[in-house]
This record gives sequence, C-alpha cells and structure tokens, in this order.
Amino acid sequence: MLALLESLNSQQRAAVTCSDGPTLVLAGPGSGKTRVLTSRAAYLCLTQQAPAHRIFAVTFTNKAAREMRDRLVSLTNSDIARDMWLGTFHSLCARILRREAPRIGLSSDFVIYDASDQLQVVKAALADLNIDEKRYKPDAVRAVISAAKNELIAPEHFQPKTYFEEIAGRVYPRYNAILRANNALDFDDLLAETAWLLQRDQALRERLQARFLHVLVDEFQDTNIAQYVLLKLLAGQRQNLFCVGDPDQGIYAWRGADHRNVQRLQQDFPNLRVIALQRNYRSTQVILDAAMAVIRKNPNRVHIDLVAQRKGGQKIVVRELFNEEEEAQYIVDTIAEIIRNRQAEPGEIAVMYRTNAQSRPLEEAFVRAGVPYRLVGATRFYARREIKDVIAYLRIVHNPADTVSLQRVINVPARGIGEKTFRQLELAAREHGITPLEAYQRGLVEGRAAKALGEFCQLWAQWIRLRVELNIRQLLDHILQTSGYLEFVRDGTEEGEDRWGNILEFRAVAASAGDMMLGDFLNEVALVSDVDNYDENANVPTLLTLHAAKGLEFRVVFIAGLTEGVLPHSRSLDDPEELAEERRLMYVGITRAKEQLYLLYPFRRAQWGESDVAEPSRFLLDLPPELIEGMPSQRKSQTSWTSPASGRPRTASAQFKPGDRVIHPRFGKGIVLRSFPVRDDEEVEVFFVEAGSKRLSAALSGLKKVGEDD
Repeated sequence: MLALLESLNSQQRAAVTCSDGPTLVLAGPGSGKTRVLTSRAAYLCLTQQAPAHRIFAVTFTNKAAREMRDRLVSLTNSDIARDMWLGTFHSLCARILRREAPRIGLSSDFVIYDASDQLQVVKAALADLNIDEKRYKPDAVRAVISAAKNELIAPEHFQPKTYFEEIAGRVYPRYNAILRANNALDFDDLLAETAWLLQRDQALRERLQARFLHVLVDEFQDTNIAQYVLLKLLAGQRQNLFCVGDPDQGIYAWRGADHRNVQRLQQDFPNLRVIALQRNYRSTQVILDAAMAVIRKNPNRVHIDLVAQRKGGQKIVVRELFNEEEEAQYIVDTIAEIIRNRQAEPGEIAVMYRTNAQSRPLEEAFVRAGVPYRLVGATRFYARREIKDVIAYLRIVHNPADTVSLQRVINVPARGIGEKTFRQLELAAREHGITPLEAYQRGLVEGRAAKALGEFCQLWAQWIRLRVELNIRQLLDHILQTSGYLEFVRDGTEEGEDRWGNILEFRAVAASAGDMMLGDFLNEVALVSDVDNYDENANVPTLLTLHAAKGLEFRVVFIAGLTEGVLPHSRSLDDPEELAEERRLMYVGITRAKEQLYLLYPFRRAQWGESDVAEPSRFLLDLPPELIEGMPSQRKSQTSWTSPASGRPRTASAQFKPGDRVIHPRFGKGIVLRSFPVRDDEEVEVFFVEAGSKRLSAALSGLKKVGEDD
C-alpha cells in the first residue's frame, strides 16, 4: 500500500485516497489521470473498501481499458482486474444487455451493427416509407437518429425542428423496427437501451446499484447525456461516483459529447468534491504556457494553471509557407533533419491536422521523399471489404435473423441470387416472424428463387450445426472453403493476394480467441475502434487528425494548416460554443508535444478546387511573442510573404477594396467583395450582375474601377 501512494504527488494522493462520495478530478493534460484512476481502483481493493467485482470502471477506448488492466496487475501483483467490471461504456452496456436482453425484447445473442450496417438499415427504412434517399441522404438521417439516442429521446418523443428532421423522425421508428427484426442493436442503442432499461426497471436498477459500491469513469468531459444518466443511475444513493476528466479537452461534441456534463455533475451532486491535478509530466513549460494562452480565452471555463515538471524548453516554431505543398515539403525536410541529427526517433514524431483531407499533400511529400509513415484514420482493418464479408458470414451463423449481414454475403461470391430473390426471402421471413433460413426450409419461397437459394441455405444450415462442434478459427476455415469465398478472393491478382493477407490476419485473431463463444468474439470485434489499432511501437512518423491525437503524446509535433476556416473550422465561426470547442482542439494539439512544437500555415490555401489567400488562425495570434520563433503575419491591405527558398519578401499593394464598383471587358459591371495581394499581383473577388461571382487577377484581367476611362 505504501508503495502505491509513494509514487504519487500530493494532488494525486488526495484524489486516490479520498473518502466516499462524489468526486471530480480535474486532470490537465499529462498530469497522470490514468495513474490516478488506476491507483484509485487498486486502493479501494487493497484497503478492502470494495472487492474488485463490485467496482464499475469505465473508459472510452479498449486501448485505455487494456492499459488500466496492465497497470492494476503491476500495482497489486494480482489479477484483480479480471473480476472488475472494467471496459468501455459500450462494452459494459453490452455486457448488461446480454444478461437482460429479454427485458428489451431481444435474445442474448443480438448482434451489434456498425456504421455501414446502420446505413443499410436506414436505406431499407427509407425504401419501406417510399422516401427518396437521393433527396434525404441516409447518412444525414442516421446522424439525426444517433443524436436523438445520445440524448435519450425515443421515437415517440422526438420533436423535429426542421422539415428534414421531420422526415428523419418518420424514419426513426421504422429504423428501430428493422433492427429489432434482425435481433440487432446499433452502437447508440447499447447506451440508450441500457439507460432506458435502468430508468423503468426499478428492481434491476436497485440490484445493480447494490452490486457496484464504486463507479469510476475516465474522460468524463467526453460523456454524452445517455452516458451521464447511466453513471448517475448506477451511482444511486451511495453517490460513490469518481470522475476524472478535463473540460478543456472536450472535443467530441460532434459525436454527441456534452462538456456541460461537468456543470450537471456540480448541480446534481451539491456535495461534489473537486480535486485539480496541475502538475504536468509530459511537456516543457514553454509548451504549457502556449497552451494556456490559447485556452484561457474560452469563456466559462474552470481555471487550471498547469505547472511543468520540465522547466524551460525550446521555443515554439511558427512558420508561414507558400501553399500546402510547400508546407508538406517543409515538414518532411525538417523531420529528415531531426532524425539525421538524432534529436528524436521517427516514431516520436507526429504531424497533426484538422481534417482528414489535409493528409493528401503530406502523404505525397512523404512518398516523394521515400520516407515511411503511418496514417491513423485510414480505412480501418475491420472496415475493409473482405473483413466485413467474413464477419458477415460469422454473424449469420450466430444470428440467422440478421438480414443485413445476409444481404451482404448471400450472393458473394455470385450464386445467381439476385435482389428480387433476396427481397422475396426477406418478405416471407418478416410476414411469418421467422428467420430467412426458416422461411426457405418451410417452403415459403417458391419457383426459380427457391432453386437459387437451395445450395446456399443448405450450407448455411450446415454452418449453424457446426458452430457447436468447431472453434471460431475452424468454423471460419470451413466457411471460407465451402462458401467459395476463398477462391473468390484469391483470384490471381495482386489485389486479391492483399485481401487474402488481410483475411489471414483476421484468421489469426480468430485463432487467438481459442474456445471463446462466437457471440462473445463478434461482440469484441464490433467494439474495436481506430485508436485501439494504434501501434505505439512502430518507428515511423505518424500522420493523424487532432481529434485522433487525443490521449497520445509525441516528442516532436507538427500542426499543419493553421488558417481561419480550417482551425477554427468555417462551420464554427458563427457559433460561440463550436468556436470554443475549436479552441479546445488547438489546446489538445499543443499539449500532445513533449519537447518541440511546430505550428505551420500556408499563405495560399486550396479550397473547393480553387486557390485563395489564407488568413492565419486566430489561435496563432494568442501566442505570447516570447514563446515563439517566427511571428504569425496578420493580413493587411499590403501583405509581405517570405519565400523559404530565397528569404526575399515579395510585396503586393492593393488597388481594389470591398465595395468598389468595377467593370470588366467580358463580364461587365460588378462590385468588389474581397481583394488579396498575391506576390506582385492582386487577386480580386467580384460579383458581376450578369456573370455572378468571379476571382480575377488585377494585373491580367483588365478589371477597372467604374469611372476609369469608361
């Protein structure tokens, strides 16, 4: 016990050893929040305040849960985590629902649909309701339904605010009905259905409240309404709710996270104990001071001053490059120099950006230079077509009612089973309340359709029988052989061999499952996330979005594309709450760096197929001059840009200003909307009465102010 506490600073120790009751630990970046959460769990067990099986500890990623399990073993010299309810919100809710499935009208072998599966269900619901999916995009409809579930709004209580939401509100109950018919839940259901179940079922609620003496939660600022309600219900009257988080790192509102849950916690638990972890063990003081200068401008935040264990530090490098291509080349060249000078290992370097699309010039620059890299957020392994196919085969064996998975593989490889035949089979099953396989076996599908289905359904029935005799790897091998999928993938092409390699990788995953039940295996596969696939040991630079960087740290960090409209994103500029989240995103990016930080922005930025002069991000202008090397320029009527190659400034003087009335030899009369100096020229955006909006070169276009020689 003494060793457990000796390694903690005074703030961490106060959190770990606090008495019963609600506690909020405000953990700044790099302040040891995972250590505190894990040590709290170990402390409760070692002091016998709660046995492991009576602790409910929730994280946001499987990676974080694995890290917590490993640390618990190290801290206690035992495998107490084996008995603890420790995992992600989704995995723990799935565990509860597996046990209580009949209470929500499902069987315990329900499947979990991922985003692509959900999209197919939305499309089916739109078709059932005769709603044109070209006018009402399925992905947008799915987003509305997801947001409603995150806020625990059931279909019957959904109140649309727009006509589009009214359409989505009509789809919502049909979407749910299709899920139930397939004995399936989506990711949002795992949270919402658990919360609704605990709200209405007093006996179950009291049983779980009695079981869990302590509820511990990581990354509390990222919880949504459904998750907050779940935590509050599980804590019950004991109120032993231990929350660790940092409101300044709340960056997932677009996923339904609500940073206001911190305020709700303070309101709902008047006796809430608040402990701040202010000592940072990751970054230098220079980097922390820069981060604090940015985040301090957010309104209504809980003020925390971070103090670095590592004093001083290198100044932050701020650079303006001509365009995204030159920005990317600067990054690659600088990384090569860092590695050459042995200032950092390749795997200790990261390049971050606001949107996935920004990776394109970066990837091209790395490829041209022959520098290997890792791209986080590319097509996930479990999202690859061939992997989704083999998982779909396993799903229909586990859950014969799963028509979404059935539709995916029933004619892959081609078996002459067309869309019309599938719909006939699905309709017969739906009308009689049975599975599609049972519909075929009862002779409810007739004629040519029945003949086409014959061989497949016989194989399907055979696979279902074999699932009790074979382990998952053996069952997978049998399905690959008998379905014809192995020959379908290995078609002699290089692409086919790549796909087969992916299937072999999945086969290794299946082999590692041992004698695990098929349903448990599919449950684990469904809950794997992007971050869980992140390999910290790969010794190459990492390219990733700022959102994906949350929870990671690197010795050297580049943040690219820091312009207005990118970070902060253009969608946030008219919304104070969204703008505050963009500022938090910048804060997260800065605090990923341990020793060296590069903040870059292009003079010109490509957007929607056109190049435009970019405005440096307002967040750059928040940085104290004494902390940075190189100053962000503020665009004036006269702009100077320094070529990295020559070091010589290039200056352009503005001839036009917004509001000027102009005339063009081809487009006629117009009015100037904006003008930007570009090297020795000026780019002018004009709205013409006849031709609409155009961007023109002042020097080459013949554009004149009205009254000039006309």
